[in-house]
Amino acid sequence: MPADIIHTWGSRPSERAAAYPCDPLLAAPDEVLFRAVTVEAAAATVFRWLCQLRVAPYSYDWIDNGGRRSPRQLTEGVDHLAAGQPVMRIFTLAGFEPDRSLTLVMTAPGALRLFGAIAGTYTVIAEGAARCRLVVKLLVRHPDRFPGTWLRFVLPAGDLFMMRKQLLTLKGLAEGGR
Repeated sequence: MPADIIHTWGSRPSERAAAYPCDPLLAAPDEVLFRAVTVEAAAATVFRWLCQLRVAPYSYDWIDNGGRRSPRQLTEGVDHLAAGQPVMRIFTLAGFEPDRSLTLVMTAPGALRLFGAIAGTYTVIAEGAARCRLVVKLLVRHPDRFPGTWLRFVLPAGDLFMMRKQLLTLKGLAEGGR
């Protein structure tokens, strides 16, 4: 895997070397992408904000949320997780570990045709009582037909643009709006 910022933004070598629940969900991926941030909040708080991905994407809302602002308050009951629940409209919750991780697979037919198969895990790693790392690993298998053939060149950078915003938004909300 290339050790460049587009593929590894914010992640540490130890995080890239670790095993993740998404690993067995997509054999022989074309790309492996990591994104990570340090959050000055308890791991349980960060995980609770991760559960909000069931409600909205928390990225650039004008692009991926129909112009609606992602909620800035926690939504009651959204942390009651079950495999098969929709997440961010194009993913399905494949599995979870309470207060630790969410594993998603892309299931929306239009997104699959455009982007290919994607599986990913959002993991919260405690670094003390009030600090943690939020690490995302994405596995991507590009489609062999147009437009997926050209997307293989822009998907990593486009994903970094969107996911960087998502992680920084979740970080700010978990840190109390900072």
